[in-house]
Amino acid sequence: MINMATKTFKYIVSGVVPVPNENIDTDQIIPARFLKATTREGFGKNLFRDWRFREGDEPITEFPLNNPKYQGKILVGGKNFGCGSSREHAAWAISDYGFDVVVSSFFADIFKGNALNNGLLPVQVSDLFLQKIFSEVEKDPTTQIEVDLEKESIRILSTGDQEQFEINPYKKACLINGYDDIDYILSHKKEIEAYEANRFTDE
Repeated sequence: MINMATKTFKYIVSGVVPVPNENIDTDQIIPARFLKATTREGFGKNLFRDWRFREGDEPITEFPLNNPKYQGKILVGGKNFGCGSSREHAAWAISDYGFDVVVSSFFADIFKGNALNNGLLPVQVSDLFLQKIFSEVEKDPTTQIEVDLEKESIRILSTGDQEQFEINPYKKACLINGYDDIDYILSHKKEIEAYEANRFTDE
């Protein structure tokens, strides 16, 4: 498992795994009975557990994560993704499964923050653009999506349709450089030292 503090993200071109359900809450992403562990490792195997498996661990073949025609590091969910309880484990499970990006037309604020804090990029697009993604993937499961964090853009390669998305500049810098909060502060050590030196000089 990658240490999230050192995980970087700038750009990706990937296939997608579509889960078009709206109002996907954190208990559906990672059911509460799997929250006993305190480290980030191992949660991916139980991502969408109750949607992926029947009793007796029998895979539900029609669920997208169990369908081999859907492959990639971009998860595309329906509107209002990550609602419900504030468990950070939801972001851990998605990242541990192997996704680097989650796309939706709306994210719950706490989930969005947890994702960014754990090296997972939430890309919020318009309802129209989200439906375009689902439509293209339905026509061709191998559809590729380009996400460019530096340009803050997402593009469907097969159609050329593109949108801009917004991200907090601080979180953007952390993702691009693999910083956690302390790393980010240390990256500005010289500026801080110069400010402190000038402040005392001025006094």
